[in-house]
Amino acid sequence: MHKEIYDTSETIGAQVWARVEAAIVARMGHGAKSERPYVSEIPDGYGTPYLTSGRLGQKAFSALLLDLYNRRCAITGEKTMPVLQAAHIKPFSEHGPNKPQNGLLLRADVHILFDKGYITVTPEMRVEVSRKIKEEYENGRDYYKYHGAQLANLPRTELVRPSREFLEWHNMEKYNG
Repeated sequence: MHKEIYDTSETIGAQVWARVEAAIVARMGHGAKSERPYVSEIPDGYGTPYLTSGRLGQKAFSALLLDLYNRRCAITGEKTMPVLQAAHIKPFSEHGPNKPQNGLLLRADVHILFDKGYITVTPEMRVEVSRKIKEEYENGRDYYKYHGAQLANLPRTELVRPSREFLEWHNMEKYNG
């Protein structure tokens, strides 16, 4: 999927934004109180607004994984909702689908390490933690306790568990063992 980003201070971005504004005003009808009632002043400290495309299906993917994993991190078992995130095994940006078999519910810090290849999950559902955390950051003690462990939490239904295909892809393409 190609993601287009337009800068509204440039000609093409301004033209796209003008068309979006016109469509919004047209949908609101002729009785609009202001020419741009949905746009407020940009407070100091914020950059120039720009348009970006959203990832369709991401909210549904997150909600599904929260439910399937019973609101617990697959690796740590953590159940504090604000830190739980839906992780794609094969990233959406690399054509990974929003399917439960391509997802893991992870604690935010573990999700970051997973995406950066410092942690992976084997097709046998075991956690691998890269030695590169220690080599590059002289740290990682909190993560190495998970190395070699079975996943702490998985969906009950086998059909929606992480697929071997996506886990193998992550191990080959992302993991920095």
